[in-house]
Amino acid sequence: MVVRYPRPRSDHRSEQAALGGRLSTESAAKIARDEARYLARRGELVERSQVTLEAYLTRWLDEHAMTVKAKTISGYREALTGYVVPRIGRIKLQSIQPATLTTLYRKLAISGGREGRPLSPGTIRQVHRALRKALNDAVENDRLIPNNPALRSKIPRLKPSTPGQVWTMAHLRIFLAFIRTHRLYAFFHLAAYTGARRGELLALRWSEVNLRKGTVTLKASTDVIDRERVTDTPKSGRSRTIAIDPHTVALLGEHRRQQDEERDRLGAAYMEAGDYVFTREDGQQLYPSTVTQLMSRFIRDHNEPHRPGRRGHPREAVSPPEILLPPGRLHDLRHLHVTTLLRAGEAVHVVSNRLGHADPAITLRVYAHVINESSPFRRWPSPRPSPGWTTRTTRTMPITRTAMSDVTMAYQARGEAPASRLG
Repeated sequence: MVVRYPRPRSDHRSEQAALGGRLSTESAAKIARDEARYLARRGELVERSQVTLEAYLTRWLDEHAMTVKAKTISGYREALTGYVVPRIGRIKLQSIQPATLTTLYRKLAISGGREGRPLSPGTIRQVHRALRKALNDAVENDRLIPNNPALRSKIPRLKPSTPGQVWTMAHLRIFLAFIRTHRLYAFFHLAAYTGARRGELLALRWSEVNLRKGTVTLKASTDVIDRERVTDTPKSGRSRTIAIDPHTVALLGEHRRQQDEERDRLGAAYMEAGDYVFTREDGQQLYPSTVTQLMSRFIRDHNEPHRPGRRGHPREAVSPPEILLPPGRLHDLRHLHVTTLLRAGEAVHVVSNRLGHADPAITLRVYAHVINESSPFRRWPSPRPSPGWTTRTTRTMPITRTAMSDVTMAYQARGEAPASRLG
């Protein structure tokens, strides 16, 4: 049975449209007609469509690319075309149910990774976020489906990955001492003592560094997307100015003099890439992967030292150091900066602004365990219980040398620590 109803047009007129379907009785047809007319007047009617999920996601990615950052759309494209389209892309969009997506997530968790290995929990959540965003636009903007099935789908309970050994301030001091003579030493020092992201430091220009006031303004971020370098605003979409301590100011001044010497030595061969603070020796802008790989190489060279070989003689291994550096990523320097400030008692909103988080709630959510550890209620001993009450003794946190180093770093973050106290 076909039910006809008036459908409003963009020119404020109406036209006759048909709503097909199997309706058993005349009364059911009248109810369907009245409901269709009501939804049509409200602009909420969803008509039948043969569009597949793959066709819709392809169009959505192309249209959405004009409204978000290149890195964001690249992540959406990787998640949807890599994990969703090959598995359920041929299903009609209007046939997608919450159970369809729940089954997809479960299969990804079992064998969705490379060579049939389980897909990581973080990647599955990224797939879910991309689908939720795309299907929400199918509801709100395109009126292709009545509701978003991703909102009612269930992500399987994923076993969290076991965290590795977290760096401490002692590890940081060993690391920085080991790379002290490298030309990019200032990059890693600034990453650890500002908490700035990799892309933000690679996009930093000398015009945004005020050595006299001791401030650094982070206005942009550099990344490589589809093998092309892309410079955009920071992740939060806005710039921020943060204070640096006197020792870091001196290191940046030393780094600039070193850069000027490289420019004078190469002369016309030096490439002026745009007054960037951190560049290659020939002046060209660094690629993000360069500093990431450098950190891994520094850690390996520290833990497995060798004497340089000569022609015809291979390198000779020497005794390893007493303290080995745990595996670490460049982004771990940012985490170390945050945890150090929070454990030193710095206010969450101050740390959030320093990191460039869009909202202090993000800092609270990501670093809740650190905030709980540094709560004064965990450090202070419990009061003497009244008779008849049973309580557990609360361990006190002694003021150790490490704790004092944390406090010192908190002052450094505000640019208030004298250079002699910096480690």
